[in-house]
Amino acid sequence: MSTPANWQKSSYSGPGDGDSCVELASTPAVLHLRESDDPDTVLTTSPPPVGHLLQAIRTGTVGAPRS
Repeated sequence: MSTPANWQKSSYSGPGDGDSCVELASTPAVLHLRESDDPDTVLTTSPPPVGHLLQAIRTGTVGAPRS
């Protein structure tokens, strides 16, 4: 599977941060994540698991057992 060429850095990564940030590229069905200092290693997932993770972070339930 090829990854898109339009990688985006976090807006929290300032010019003094060098290559220490997470980058994201997406297609309609797939999200690609990589660390700037290791661009050859790419984590590929879909939007629903990322949405669940973000919701768990927002509600403080990361790692809590599901009911």
